[in-house]
Amino acid sequence: MRYAYYAKLKARDKATYRHSDEIEKLELPEPEALTPLVRALGAVLESEHRASIERAAQQLSNAMLARFRVPLVRIKVLSRRPSTSASELHGLYETGDRRTPALIKVWMRTAHHKRVVAFRTFLRTLLHELCHHLDYELLKLEDSFHTEGFFKRESSLFKQLVA
Repeated sequence: MRYAYYAKLKARDKATYRHSDEIEKLELPEPEALTPLVRALGAVLESEHRASIERAAQQLSNAMLARFRVPLVRIKVLSRRPSTSASELHGLYETGDRRTPALIKVWMRTAHHKRVVAFRTFLRTLLHELCHHLDYELLKLEDSFHTEGFFKRESSLFKQLVA
């Protein structure tokens, strides 16, 4: 199944979309070695200390990306999610260039109630944004579309990290 916006894409983007959709899993080398980092992220999220959460998210991201042998990203954890009347932004991926690494922004608090998000939600958001980076750096896709394959890759990483 293709998402509705597929019909509006140019031919080249449609080819990228289809290629992305075909890739359903990313095999993370030695995921069990990352268990302490995953647990540390969960523990520090409960502390609600933004800088500590950012450090733990950066450490996990660095370890994952090093295993894939792709350039690292900079992680920025921000407090309250930006929102509109219809939705909240959970995370954001910004591509880098030769001088500046890519940037991932992840928000740690809900917009309306200002509560710290659940650990699984935070981790899935971080993995979602890392998947955008992996689309460009590992899979060498020309763009990173939200395809069924993209969401399956995100889930595959989550399942490897959280047994």
